[in-house]
Amino acid sequence: MATDTADSDDEHGHEHDLDADPVTDRVHDNSWSANLEGPEHAEERALVVEQALSAIEHTAPGNHVNLVTHGAHGHPESYLYDALESADDDLEWEYVDQCGCGGHVVRVYT
Repeated sequence: MATDTADSDDEHGHEHDLDADPVTDRVHDNSWSANLEGPEHAEERALVVEQALSAIEHTAPGNHVNLVTHGAHGHPESYLYDALESADDDLEWEYVDQCGCGGHVVRVYT
């Protein structure tokens, strides 16, 4: 499901290509993995953060979502953890591992 093709600025002044497909379009009532490793994610760290937060919002309470981030941005501690903390003080997460492809997995509990 693609959105409007125009570019827009986020609250941090970063321009996003709104052609990026959403990571999910439904609420998951189970534990699942959000793939944030596409070429569009490699190009735009802010998109990774934006779609990670969306994935969390689309995970029913009592489950977890594995955020599989693109390796191009390095360890998610350097850019994702602050966003997770800002999103919800009660949110819990843990670093799982680095994938063989260079990406990283962070498990977020809802």
